[in-house]
Amino acid sequence: MQTRITDMLGIDIPILAFSHCRDVVAAVTRAGGLGVLGAAGHSDAQLDIDLDWIEEQVGDLPYGVDLIAPAKYTGSDQGGMTVNDLVAMIPDGHRTFLDELLERYDVPDLPDDERPRRGLSAEASAPLTAERAAPQLDITLAHRAALVVNALGPPPAHMLDRAHEEGRLVGALAGKAQHAERHVAAGVDLIIAQGSEAGGHTGEIGTMVLIPEIVDAVGATTPVLGAGGIGRGRQMAAAMALGAEGVWCGSIWLTTDEAETHPTVKQKFLNATSSDTVRSRSRTGKPARQLRTPWTDAWEDPANPSPLPMPLQPMLVDRAIRRIDRAAHRADSGAADLANYFVGQVVGQMNESRPTSRVVYEMVEEFVDAIERLERVMNA
Repeated sequence: MQTRITDMLGIDIPILAFSHCRDVVAAVTRAGGLGVLGAAGHSDAQLDIDLDWIEEQVGDLPYGVDLIAPAKYTGSDQGGMTVNDLVAMIPDGHRTFLDELLERYDVPDLPDDERPRRGLSAEASAPLTAERAAPQLDITLAHRAALVVNALGPPPAHMLDRAHEEGRLVGALAGKAQHAERHVAAGVDLIIAQGSEAGGHTGEIGTMVLIPEIVDAVGATTPVLGAGGIGRGRQMAAAMALGAEGVWCGSIWLTTDEAETHPTVKQKFLNATSSDTVRSRSRTGKPARQLRTPWTDAWEDPANPSPLPMPLQPMLVDRAIRRIDRAAHRADSGAADLANYFVGQVVGQMNESRPTSRVVYEMVEEFVDAIERLERVMNA
Protein backbone atom coordinates (compact mmCIF):
# COMPACT_ATOMS: atom_id res chain seq x y z
CA MET A 1 0.00 0.00 0.00
CA GLN A 2 1.11 3.55 -0.61
CA THR A 3 -0.32 6.67 0.98
CA ARG A 4 1.17 9.88 2.28
CA ILE A 5 1.48 8.14 5.65
CA THR A 6 3.55 5.25 4.31
CA ASP A 7 5.72 7.67 2.35
CA MET A 8 6.29 9.96 5.33
CA LEU A 9 7.16 7.18 7.75
CA GLY A 10 8.87 4.76 5.40
CA ILE A 11 6.55 1.85 6.22
CA ASP A 12 4.84 -0.76 4.06
CA ILE A 13 1.39 -0.79 5.68
CA PRO A 14 -0.44 2.31 6.97
CA ILE A 15 -1.24 0.72 10.34
CA LEU A 16 0.03 2.56 13.41
CA ALA A 17 -0.21 0.60 16.64
CA PHE A 18 -0.38 2.38 19.99
CA SER A 19 0.66 0.17 22.90
CA HIS A 20 2.26 0.48 26.32
CA CYS A 21 3.95 -2.86 25.64
CA ARG A 22 7.33 -2.71 23.91
CA ASP A 23 6.89 -6.24 22.50
CA VAL A 24 3.75 -5.17 20.63
CA VAL A 25 5.48 -2.05 19.31
CA ALA A 26 8.39 -4.04 17.93
CA ALA A 27 6.15 -6.75 16.47
CA VAL A 28 3.98 -4.29 14.53
CA THR A 29 7.02 -2.45 13.18
CA ARG A 30 8.60 -5.73 12.06
CA ALA A 31 5.30 -6.68 10.37
CA GLY A 32 5.44 -3.56 8.17
CA GLY A 33 3.43 -1.05 10.20
CA LEU A 34 4.60 1.44 12.82
CA GLY A 35 4.56 0.57 16.52
CA VAL A 36 4.08 3.54 18.85
CA LEU A 37 5.06 3.16 22.50
CA GLY A 38 2.76 4.83 25.03
CA ALA A 39 5.17 6.43 27.48
CA ALA A 40 2.82 7.98 30.05
CA GLY A 41 3.09 5.11 32.53
CA HIS A 42 6.85 4.74 32.19
CA SER A 43 9.45 6.02 34.59
CA ASP A 44 12.29 7.86 32.85
CA ALA A 45 14.64 4.94 33.45
CA GLN A 46 12.18 2.38 32.10
CA LEU A 47 11.43 4.48 29.02
CA ASP A 48 15.14 4.63 28.23
CA ILE A 49 15.44 0.85 28.68
CA ASP A 50 12.41 0.11 26.52
CA LEU A 51 13.46 2.37 23.67
CA ASP A 52 16.90 0.77 23.65
CA TRP A 53 15.25 -2.65 23.52
CA ILE A 54 12.85 -1.67 20.71
CA GLU A 55 15.74 -0.37 18.62
CA GLU A 56 17.61 -3.62 19.12
CA GLN A 57 14.54 -5.55 17.94
CA VAL A 58 13.57 -3.48 14.88
CA GLY A 59 16.99 -2.53 13.51
CA ASP A 60 16.67 0.38 11.10
CA LEU A 61 12.88 0.19 10.91
CA PRO A 62 10.94 3.18 12.28
CA TYR A 63 8.82 3.38 15.43
CA GLY A 64 7.11 6.13 17.42
CA VAL A 65 6.52 7.36 20.97
CA ASP A 66 3.26 8.73 22.38
CA LEU A 67 3.46 11.31 25.20
CA ILE A 68 0.76 13.03 27.25
CA ALA A 69 1.32 16.78 27.49
CA PRO A 70 -2.17 18.26 28.00
CA ALA A 71 -2.70 21.97 27.54
CA LYS A 72 -5.07 22.34 30.52
CA TYR A 73 -4.95 20.64 33.90
CA THR A 74 -4.91 21.62 37.55
CA GLY A 75 -1.84 23.78 38.10
CA SER A 76 -1.17 24.49 34.41
CA ASP A 77 -2.05 28.16 34.79
CA GLN A 78 0.60 28.41 37.51
CA GLY A 79 3.22 26.82 35.28
CA GLY A 80 2.91 23.45 36.99
CA MET A 81 2.79 22.45 40.64
CA THR A 82 4.76 19.96 42.70
CA VAL A 83 3.29 16.72 43.97
CA ASN A 84 3.18 18.15 47.50
CA ASP A 85 1.19 21.15 46.29
CA LEU A 86 -1.30 18.95 44.46
CA VAL A 87 -1.65 16.32 47.19
CA ALA A 88 -2.81 19.08 49.53
CA MET A 89 -5.68 19.82 47.11
CA ILE A 90 -7.19 16.31 47.28
CA PRO A 91 -10.30 16.44 49.52
CA ASP A 92 -10.45 14.13 52.52
CA GLY A 93 -13.91 12.99 51.41
CA HIS A 94 -12.45 11.48 48.24
CA ARG A 95 -9.83 9.60 50.23
CA THR A 96 -12.48 8.26 52.58
CA PHE A 97 -14.71 7.15 49.72
CA LEU A 98 -11.82 5.34 48.04
CA ASP A 99 -10.78 3.62 51.27
CA GLU A 100 -14.36 2.47 51.86
CA LEU A 101 -14.66 1.17 48.28
CA LEU A 102 -11.51 -0.94 48.64
CA GLU A 103 -12.62 -2.19 52.04
CA ARG A 104 -16.05 -3.17 50.66
CA TYR A 105 -14.36 -5.31 48.00
CA ASP A 106 -11.82 -6.69 50.48
CA VAL A 107 -8.78 -5.41 48.56
CA PRO A 108 -5.65 -5.89 50.67
CA ASP A 109 -3.14 -3.12 51.15
CA LEU A 110 0.24 -3.18 49.44
CA PRO A 111 3.29 -4.58 51.18
CA ASP A 112 5.36 -1.88 52.85
CA ASP A 113 8.04 -1.94 50.17
CA GLU A 114 5.48 -1.32 47.41
CA ARG A 115 3.52 1.49 49.03
CA PRO A 116 5.47 4.58 47.86
CA ARG A 117 4.59 5.83 44.39
CA ARG A 118 7.28 4.43 42.14
CA GLY A 119 9.60 7.10 40.71
CA LEU A 120 7.52 9.99 42.10
CA SER A 121 9.06 12.19 44.79
CA ALA A 122 7.27 14.91 46.70
CA GLU A 123 8.93 17.62 44.65
CA ALA A 124 8.61 15.87 41.29
CA SER A 125 6.26 16.88 38.50
CA ALA A 126 2.81 15.34 38.74
CA PRO A 127 1.77 12.55 36.36
CA LEU A 128 -0.05 13.35 33.10
CA THR A 129 1.24 16.90 32.90
CA ALA A 130 3.37 18.82 30.43
CA GLU A 131 6.09 19.06 33.09
CA ARG A 132 6.14 15.27 33.42
CA ALA A 133 6.30 14.84 29.63
CA ALA A 134 9.35 17.10 29.24
CA PRO A 135 12.03 14.61 30.37
CA GLN A 136 10.26 11.88 28.41
CA LEU A 137 10.61 14.01 25.29
CA ASP A 138 14.34 14.39 26.02
CA ILE A 139 14.71 10.61 26.27
CA THR A 140 12.67 10.04 23.12
CA LEU A 141 14.77 12.46 21.09
CA ALA A 142 17.96 10.91 22.44
CA HIS A 143 16.79 7.77 20.65
CA ARG A 144 15.75 7.53 17.02
CA ALA A 145 11.95 7.47 17.20
CA ALA A 146 10.63 8.63 13.84
CA LEU A 147 7.33 9.95 15.23
CA VAL A 148 6.38 11.80 18.42
CA VAL A 149 2.66 12.01 19.21
CA ASN A 150 0.85 14.09 21.80
CA ALA A 151 -2.22 12.27 23.05
CA LEU A 152 -4.07 15.20 24.65
CA GLY A 153 -4.45 18.50 22.87
CA PRO A 154 -2.02 20.36 20.62
CA PRO A 155 1.64 19.52 21.19
CA PRO A 156 3.38 22.26 23.19
CA ALA A 157 5.52 24.58 21.09
CA HIS A 158 8.75 23.25 22.59
CA MET A 159 7.75 19.68 21.67
CA LEU A 160 7.09 20.67 18.07
CA ASP A 161 10.20 22.80 17.75
CA ARG A 162 12.58 20.29 19.29
CA ALA A 163 11.16 17.31 17.41
CA HIS A 164 11.35 19.14 14.09
CA GLU A 165 14.87 20.34 14.83
CA GLU A 166 15.81 16.69 15.29
CA GLY A 167 14.11 15.71 12.03
CA ARG A 168 11.22 13.85 13.67
CA LEU A 169 7.58 13.95 12.66
CA VAL A 170 4.93 15.09 15.13
CA GLY A 171 1.36 13.85 15.37
CA ALA A 172 -1.62 14.74 17.52
CA LEU A 173 -5.00 13.23 18.29
CA ALA A 174 -8.15 15.18 17.51
CA GLY A 175 -11.76 14.58 18.52
CA LYS A 176 -13.20 17.54 16.60
CA ALA A 177 -12.42 19.25 13.30
CA GLN A 178 -11.59 22.43 15.21
CA HIS A 179 -8.97 20.52 17.21
CA ALA A 180 -7.37 19.26 14.01
CA GLU A 181 -7.28 22.76 12.54
CA ARG A 182 -5.51 24.06 15.65
CA HIS A 183 -3.02 21.20 15.51
CA VAL A 184 -2.19 21.91 11.88
CA ALA A 185 -1.87 25.64 12.54
CA ALA A 186 0.63 24.78 15.29
CA GLY A 187 2.75 22.78 12.83
CA VAL A 188 1.72 19.15 13.35
CA ASP A 189 2.70 16.74 10.54
CA LEU A 190 -0.17 14.26 10.83
CA ILE A 191 -3.56 14.10 12.52
CA ILE A 192 -5.18 11.13 14.25
CA ALA A 193 -8.95 11.54 13.98
CA GLN A 194 -10.10 9.58 17.01
CA GLY A 195 -13.80 8.80 17.32
CA SER A 196 -15.63 8.18 20.57
CA GLU A 197 -15.52 4.40 20.10
CA ALA A 198 -11.80 4.47 20.92
CA GLY A 199 -10.26 3.34 24.17
CA GLY A 200 -8.57 5.84 26.44
CA HIS A 201 -9.06 9.60 26.22
CA THR A 202 -11.63 10.33 23.57
CA GLY A 203 -14.30 12.83 22.61
CA GLU A 204 -17.98 12.40 21.85
CA ILE A 205 -18.12 12.28 18.03
CA GLY A 206 -18.30 8.86 16.36
CA THR A 207 -15.61 7.74 13.94
CA MET A 208 -17.87 7.55 10.87
CA VAL A 209 -18.78 11.22 11.33
CA LEU A 210 -15.44 12.48 12.60
CA ILE A 211 -13.04 11.19 9.94
CA PRO A 212 -14.64 12.94 6.93
CA GLU A 213 -15.10 16.12 8.96
CA ILE A 214 -11.39 16.23 9.79
CA VAL A 215 -10.32 15.14 6.31
CA ASP A 216 -12.41 17.95 4.83
CA ALA A 217 -10.92 20.42 7.30
CA VAL A 218 -7.21 19.57 6.99
CA GLY A 219 -6.72 16.57 4.71
CA ALA A 220 -5.64 18.58 1.68
CA THR A 221 -2.51 19.71 3.48
CA THR A 222 -2.04 17.19 6.30
CA PRO A 223 -2.58 13.41 6.18
CA VAL A 224 -5.18 11.97 8.52
CA LEU A 225 -5.25 8.62 10.31
CA GLY A 226 -8.56 7.11 11.33
CA ALA A 227 -8.92 5.86 14.91
CA GLY A 228 -11.67 4.55 17.14
CA GLY A 229 -13.38 1.19 16.66
CA ILE A 230 -10.76 -0.02 14.18
CA GLY A 231 -9.36 -3.48 14.71
CA ARG A 232 -10.20 -5.34 11.51
CA GLY A 233 -9.55 -4.93 7.82
CA ARG A 234 -13.12 -3.97 6.97
CA GLN A 235 -12.93 -1.16 9.50
CA MET A 236 -9.61 -0.08 8.04
CA ALA A 237 -11.18 -0.04 4.56
CA ALA A 238 -14.08 2.04 5.88
CA ALA A 239 -11.71 4.58 7.45
CA MET A 240 -9.75 4.93 4.24
CA ALA A 241 -12.94 5.18 2.19
CA LEU A 242 -13.81 8.15 4.40
CA GLY A 243 -10.56 9.85 3.43
CA ALA A 244 -8.06 8.61 6.01
CA GLU A 245 -4.64 7.58 4.68
CA GLY A 246 -4.09 4.95 7.33
CA VAL A 247 -5.31 3.85 10.75
CA TRP A 248 -4.27 4.19 14.37
CA CYS A 249 -5.22 1.17 16.49
CA GLY A 250 -4.83 0.69 20.22
CA SER A 251 -7.36 -1.64 21.85
CA ILE A 252 -6.89 -4.55 19.45
CA TRP A 253 -3.35 -5.19 20.75
CA LEU A 254 -4.46 -5.59 24.38
CA THR A 255 -5.38 -9.25 23.94
CA THR A 256 -2.44 -10.26 21.76
CA ASP A 257 0.00 -12.89 22.96
CA GLU A 258 2.70 -10.26 23.51
CA ALA A 259 0.54 -7.81 25.45
CA GLU A 260 1.38 -7.26 29.11
CA THR A 261 -2.28 -6.68 29.97
CA HIS A 262 -3.17 -7.92 33.46
CA PRO A 263 -4.27 -11.56 33.00
CA THR A 264 -7.60 -11.01 34.76
CA VAL A 265 -8.34 -7.91 32.70
CA LYS A 266 -7.28 -9.66 29.48
CA GLN A 267 -9.79 -12.43 30.17
CA LYS A 268 -12.46 -9.82 30.85
CA PHE A 269 -11.68 -8.27 27.45
CA LEU A 270 -11.93 -11.65 25.74
CA ASN A 271 -15.35 -12.19 27.33
CA ALA A 272 -16.68 -8.65 26.84
CA THR A 273 -19.17 -7.31 24.31
CA SER A 274 -19.06 -3.93 22.62
CA SER A 275 -21.59 -2.68 25.18
CA ASP A 276 -19.26 -3.30 28.11
CA THR A 277 -17.27 -0.05 27.96
CA VAL A 278 -17.94 3.42 29.34
CA ARG A 279 -16.38 6.87 29.07
CA SER A 280 -15.31 7.61 32.63
CA ARG A 281 -13.10 10.13 34.41
CA SER A 282 -12.39 7.61 37.18
CA ARG A 283 -8.77 6.82 36.25
CA THR A 284 -7.30 10.05 34.87
CA GLY A 285 -9.72 12.89 35.56
CA LYS A 286 -10.56 13.29 31.87
CA PRO A 287 -13.15 11.23 29.95
CA ALA A 288 -11.48 7.98 28.91
CA ARG A 289 -13.22 4.90 27.54
CA GLN A 290 -12.53 1.80 29.61
CA LEU A 291 -14.07 -1.49 30.64
CA ARG A 292 -17.12 -0.97 32.79
CA THR A 293 -16.76 -2.61 36.22
CA PRO A 294 -17.95 -1.82 39.76
CA TRP A 295 -14.99 0.59 39.86
CA THR A 296 -16.44 2.83 37.15
CA ASP A 297 -19.99 2.35 38.46
CA ALA A 298 -18.94 3.58 41.90
CA TRP A 299 -17.36 6.73 40.49
CA GLU A 300 -20.42 7.44 38.33
CA ASP A 301 -22.87 7.06 41.24
CA PRO A 302 -24.18 10.56 42.08
CA ALA A 303 -24.23 9.57 45.75
CA ASN A 304 -20.44 9.36 45.69
CA PRO A 305 -17.77 12.02 45.11
CA SER A 306 -17.18 12.93 41.49
CA PRO A 307 -13.76 12.23 39.96
CA LEU A 308 -11.24 15.02 40.44
CA PRO A 309 -9.65 16.86 37.50
CA MET A 310 -6.33 15.78 35.99
CA PRO A 311 -3.78 15.25 37.54
CA LEU A 312 -5.47 15.04 40.96
CA GLN A 313 -7.53 11.97 40.08
CA PRO A 314 -4.62 9.79 38.93
CA MET A 315 -2.67 10.88 42.00
CA LEU A 316 -5.61 9.92 44.21
CA VAL A 317 -6.25 6.51 42.66
CA ASP A 318 -2.74 5.37 41.73
CA ARG A 319 -2.14 3.36 44.89
CA ALA A 320 -5.70 1.98 44.84
CA ILE A 321 -5.25 0.72 41.27
CA ARG A 322 -1.94 -0.87 42.21
CA ARG A 323 -3.66 -2.60 45.14
CA ILE A 324 -6.43 -3.84 42.86
CA ASP A 325 -4.04 -5.08 40.20
CA ARG A 326 -1.86 -6.88 42.73
CA ALA A 327 -4.81 -8.75 44.26
CA ALA A 328 -6.85 -9.30 41.08
CA HIS A 329 -4.94 -12.43 40.06
CA ARG A 330 -7.47 -14.34 42.17
CA ALA A 331 -10.45 -14.57 39.85
CA ASP A 332 -12.91 -14.93 42.75
CA SER A 333 -11.68 -11.83 44.60
CA GLY A 334 -13.28 -8.44 45.02
CA ALA A 335 -10.19 -6.95 43.43
CA ALA A 336 -10.89 -8.98 40.28
CA ASP A 337 -14.40 -7.52 40.19
CA LEU A 338 -13.03 -3.97 40.35
CA ALA A 339 -10.16 -4.50 37.91
CA ASN A 340 -10.43 -2.69 34.59
CA TYR A 341 -8.36 -0.87 31.97
CA PHE A 342 -8.74 1.43 29.00
CA VAL A 343 -10.33 -0.26 25.98
CA GLY A 344 -12.56 0.74 23.07
CA GLN A 345 -15.84 -0.65 21.81
CA VAL A 346 -13.93 -2.93 19.45
CA VAL A 347 -13.44 -5.12 22.55
CA GLY A 348 -16.51 -7.05 21.39
CA GLN A 349 -14.42 -8.43 18.50
CA MET A 350 -11.38 -9.27 20.64
CA ASN A 351 -12.43 -12.85 21.30
CA GLU A 352 -9.14 -14.74 21.11
CA SER A 353 -5.51 -14.11 21.94
CA ARG A 354 -3.35 -14.05 18.81
CA PRO A 355 0.22 -13.12 17.95
CA THR A 356 0.56 -9.43 17.14
CA SER A 357 1.94 -10.12 13.67
CA ARG A 358 -1.07 -12.30 12.89
CA VAL A 359 -3.41 -9.44 13.81
CA VAL A 360 -1.55 -7.18 11.37
CA TYR A 361 -1.55 -9.71 8.53
CA GLU A 362 -5.23 -10.60 9.02
CA MET A 363 -6.15 -6.90 8.99
CA VAL A 364 -4.38 -6.48 5.67
CA GLU A 365 -5.98 -9.61 4.18
CA GLU A 366 -9.46 -8.52 5.23
CA PHE A 367 -8.78 -5.00 3.94
CA VAL A 368 -7.89 -6.43 0.52
CA ASP A 369 -11.01 -8.63 0.55
CA ALA A 370 -13.17 -5.62 1.39
CA ILE A 371 -11.71 -3.53 -1.43
CA GLU A 372 -12.12 -6.38 -3.92
CA ARG A 373 -15.74 -6.81 -2.86
CA LEU A 374 -16.41 -3.12 -3.50
CA GLU A 375 -14.76 -3.40 -6.90
CA ARG A 376 -17.06 -6.31 -7.75
CA VAL A 377 -20.06 -4.24 -6.67
CA MET A 378 -18.93 -1.34 -8.83
CA ASN A 379 -18.34 -3.56 -11.86
CA ALA A 380 -21.53 -5.60 -11.54
